[in-house]
Amino acid sequence: MGFTITQGLMLVLLIASTMAIITARPFGNSINTQTSNKIIVGGSYHWNYGFNYIEWAIKHGPFYLNDTLVFKYDPPTPKTFPHSVYLLPDHDSFIKCDLKNAQRQGNPNQGAGEGFQFVLQKKQPHYFACGEHDGIHCRNGTMKFFVTPIDRSLR
Repeated sequence: MGFTITQGLMLVLLIASTMAIITARPFGNSINTQTSNKIIVGGSYHWNYGFNYIEWAIKHGPFYLNDTLVFKYDPPTPKTFPHSVYLLPDHDSFIKCDLKNAQRQGNPNQGAGEGFQFVLQKKQPHYFACGEHDGIHCRNGTMKFFVTPIDRSLR
C-alpha cells in the first residue's frame, strides 16, 4: 500500500512545518516572560469554510505548550452550514479525514461569542478538523490543520 501524491505532499508539509517550528527563534534579544498566548484560529477569518488553515498555522507558528487556540464560528442556522472542532488521533487520520477515532472538542454551538478554547498541553502533534457532515470540510482540505507545540524554553 503506497502513498498517494496528496498523502506524500501532506507528509512533506508536516515534516517541514515541524522542523520550522522546532528551529524558529524570535527576532531581537528580548526575553519573553509571557507564559502563554491566546491565538484566534484563522485570525479575523475565524474558523470558517474556504480558508487554508494549514497555511495559516505555518505562518503563525511556532505554537507553545499552554498556548490557547480559540475557535470562533457562527452557531448553526437554517441558512448556514454548522462547524465543529475535532481532535484527530494521528497523522493518518488527519490525511484521510477519518473521524471514527477522533474526539469532538467543540460542538456546533460552542464557537459563538468568545469561541471554543483548546489549551495545547502536550508536546505532540495536535490534528484539528471540522467534523460536521462526516468531515466534508476536512476532506476537501480546507478546515483542518495541525500544530506541534514546543517548550517556551526552547526559544
